[in-house]
Amino acid sequence: MMPRRQTLHNPTNLLTPMHSIRSLLTRVRLLGLLIGLCIATSGCVYRINIQQGNFLEAKDVDRVTVGMTRAQVRSLLGTPMVADPFNNSRWDYVFYFKHGRASKPARRHFIVFFEDDRVTRIERAEMGNNANS
Repeated sequence: MMPRRQTLHNPTNLLTPMHSIRSLLTRVRLLGLLIGLCIATSGCVYRINIQQGNFLEAKDVDRVTVGMTRAQVRSLLGTPMVADPFNNSRWDYVFYFKHGRASKPARRHFIVFFEDDRVTRIERAEMGNNANS
């Protein structure tokens, strides 16, 4: 018996190596495209604005005067962010605002001191940049 010879004209023998090379190239291109897309969009993360505390307008803060009652201050500025339950003579209005990717947040601290339910002293502390004032 004679050994069986493979012919070059057999279509299955010719398509199999080329098909696997094309499939491999397609996969490599797709992987490269996905990696490039991931790298391109990695810096495009949206950062939300963070606002905490009481935003007080300058005109409202300027209207607080020595001698006002607690009720008057509360109706003008709102409920304080920090009210110490052990020291009822001080109200702290704290504000913090960070705009997206901004490196420095705006911070404000307004303190009202009371004695016998009347304003005796006011302190303003501005830390960082002003935000929309």
